[in-house]
Amino acid sequence: MSEISIAAPPIARKERKETPLHGVVLTDDYAWLRDKENPDVAAYLEAENSYAEAVMAPQTALREQLYDEMLSHIRQTDISVPYRDGLYWYYTRTEEGKQYSIHCRKRGTFSAPNEDAKEEVLLDGNVMAEGHPFFAIGAVDISDDARWMAYTVDYTGFRQYTLYIKDLETGELLPGTVGRVGSVVWAADNFYLFYTVEDEEQKRQYQMWRHMRGTPHAADVLLYQDDDERFNVGAGRTRDGSYIVLESASHTTSESWVLKAGDPQGEFRVICKREDEHEYGVDHRNGLWYIRTNDKGRNFRLVTCPVGEEQRENWIERIPHRDDVMLEDVDLFKDFYVACDREGGLPRLRLFRFIGVGPLTERSGEIAFPEPAYSAHPHINRVFDTPTFRYAYQSLVTPNSVYEFDPENGRSTLLKQVEVPGGFDRTLYASERVHATASDGVQVPISIVYRRDKFAGVPTDRSSSVGWKREPGKNPLYVYGYGSYGYSLPLGFGSNRLSLLDRGVVMAYAHIRGGGDLGKPWHDAGKMLVKRNTFTDFIAAVEHLTASGYGDPSRVAAEGGSAGGLLMGAIANMRPDLFRAIMSHVPFVDVMNTMLDASLPLTVPEYEEWGNPNEEQYFKYMLSYSPYDNLKATSYPSMLVKTSLHDSQVMYWEPAKYVAKLRTLKTDNNPLLLVTNMKAGHGGASGRYDYLKEIAFDYAFLLKELGMLGTD
Repeated sequence: MSEISIAAPPIARKERKETPLHGVVLTDDYAWLRDKENPDVAAYLEAENSYAEAVMAPQTALREQLYDEMLSHIRQTDISVPYRDGLYWYYTRTEEGKQYSIHCRKRGTFSAPNEDAKEEVLLDGNVMAEGHPFFAIGAVDISDDARWMAYTVDYTGFRQYTLYIKDLETGELLPGTVGRVGSVVWAADNFYLFYTVEDEEQKRQYQMWRHMRGTPHAADVLLYQDDDERFNVGAGRTRDGSYIVLESASHTTSESWVLKAGDPQGEFRVICKREDEHEYGVDHRNGLWYIRTNDKGRNFRLVTCPVGEEQRENWIERIPHRDDVMLEDVDLFKDFYVACDREGGLPRLRLFRFIGVGPLTERSGEIAFPEPAYSAHPHINRVFDTPTFRYAYQSLVTPNSVYEFDPENGRSTLLKQVEVPGGFDRTLYASERVHATASDGVQVPISIVYRRDKFAGVPTDRSSSVGWKREPGKNPLYVYGYGSYGYSLPLGFGSNRLSLLDRGVVMAYAHIRGGGDLGKPWHDAGKMLVKRNTFTDFIAAVEHLTASGYGDPSRVAAEGGSAGGLLMGAIANMRPDLFRAIMSHVPFVDVMNTMLDASLPLTVPEYEEWGNPNEEQYFKYMLSYSPYDNLKATSYPSMLVKTSLHDSQVMYWEPAKYVAKLRTLKTDNNPLLLVTNMKAGHGGASGRYDYLKEIAFDYAFLLKELGMLGTD
C-alpha cells in the first residue's frame, strides 16, 4: 500500500472521560469534539481537511479528469416524465450550468400535457438557493383546486425544514412560516392544511397541527401529540382523496388514524390501536379499507374491512402471508391494484383487476423483468381513476426508465429512459447474481457488474452449483454494503460508476442480513442480538468473490455509509487483512456513546434496531462490535472517512473521534483521511455539480489505493 510522504496528520488532544456501566468502564479521550461551538473543534476539522487535500494533491489532475468524465455522462439540460394530477401535468427540468432542478407544470388533457400551454414555474431551486451554501426541498403538496402549494425547505443540511405556503395564481407567499415541519397535506376544501412538527431536542416528528389558510400560524390547532419517544408521526391522503391519514410508527409498531378529507374540522379515529410488533398501513376504495398488516406473519398480508367496521373480526384476507415473499406495498386504484412483492431478493409487481365495484379481484398478470439483478417500483401515480400504471425500472447496466403498463393488454410502453451521453454502450457491460455461503450456512445474494472487455476472469466450469468457477482474479474489486433497518439495497444504474467500470474495476453489492432484501426475517436476522451476522455476511461475500475469480484478493475496496459506515468500521476491526481500502461515509461508529445518550436524535427510537445498552445483555453485545470501542494497535487498510458538520443523523463527532483515536493506534503507514463538509448534512453537497466533485475525490482515492493511477 502507498505511504504518505508529506507532513504528519493532525493529532487531536486527549481529554479522558469515563462512563461506568454494567461493571465496565468506557473510556473516551475525544468526547470534547462534541462541542460544536468550541473553536478548537472547527480548527481540528479544518486541519484534517487541509491534510486530506495535501495527501490527495498529486491526484488533482485525476480528480478533474474524473469530474469531467462523470459530467460527460449526464445530459445537463433535461426534463422528467410529466405526470398528471388534476388538470395539470407536473415535471422537473434541469438546465446546463445550474445546480438545482426547476419544478414546473402545464395544463393538459387526460392523456398528455398541452405543449402550447404556458409553463408555470412552481419552484426554481437555483433562485431559492441563492446566498445559501446548502439547499433542499422537503415535502410538497398542492391543493385539490391546484391553486395553493405547501412546501418545506432546508437551508443547512440538518434536515430541519421550514413550511411555506404559496399562491400559485399570484406567485406570492402567504405571510408566516413554521419551523421543523415534516409532512404536509391539504384537506379537500383547499382551505385547511395539516402538517407535522418535530420536537426541538430529539428531532422526532411528534405533533400534528391544523392550519386555516389566511390566518396567523399562532392560531393553528394542535390535533395530536405522541409522547412515546420511539414513534414518529406523518400525514398523507388516500389515493382516492377521500381520507387524510395520520400514521404514528416506530421501527416495529404502527398506528393509523383517519379523517374524511372533506371534514377537516372533524375528529380523527383510529383504525387499529397500536400493539407492540404490529405494523400496518391503510388505503381506501369504495367504502373499504385495504390494510397491509403483519399480524399473521413477518412478511405481511393484505386484508379489507368496511369503513366503520375496523374490528379485527371484520378483516377479510385478500393476499395471504407468505414465508418466502415480502408484501412491501400495495398501490390501489379504481379498477385494479398492484402488489409490490419482494421474492428471492428481487422486486415483483403483480397486478389484480377488480371484478365490479367490490373487493373481489382476478389476477391480471405480473410485469416481467429481463435481467438477473434490477430495481423496479411504482413511479408517480397520482390519479386514482386511471386505466394504466406507471413504474420505474433500472439495473446495474440499464439506465433509469419509466414505463406505463396497460392491464387490459398486459403491455408496457417505455415513456423515457435517462440518456447517458459520452459514448455509453450498455452491451459492453454485464451483470450477474451469485450467492456466498455465510458462516452459519445461509446463502447471501450478491449482485455484480463489470465491463466485459476489461474483465480478466475466465469462465471454466458452467456446471458449478454456485456459479462459474474462474481463473484467479486480476481485476480490482469494489464491494458495497449496508445491511440495516430492513432496507433493501437498490440496484440502480449510476453513470458515475462508469469511471470505475471502464478502468476495469469489478463492482459488487452484498445483500447482507439486517437489510430487507429477503423480507422481514432477513432484517430480523441482522439486528439486535444477532447484528454481527451483518458483518460476517459481508466478509463471507468478499471471500466468495475473490475465491471465485471476480477480483484480486490483494486489491479489494469496500464502501458503506451511515449504518453502512458501522459495517465498514466493524469489518475493519474484524478483518483488516481482507481490504486494501475502505471508504466510509457519515459512519455510525461510536455506537456505545451515542446509544447511551438518550438526548440525541434517533437514539431512543433506535433501541428497536440495535438494542438498549442500559440493559446489560444489549450493552455487552453492542460493545463487542462497536467500531470506536474495538479499535486496536494493528495494521489497518487505507481509509477515507467522510462526514458533514450539520449531519442530524450521525453527528460529525462520531467519525471525527473515530479517526482521532485510530491515528494513535494504527501501526501502518496507510493513508487515513477525514474529510468534513462544513456546509452540508447527512447526504453531502446538495448541488449536483458540487456532489460530482465529492464523488471525483472518492474515486481518485480509490483508484490510487487500488494501484490504478496508470489506467485510462
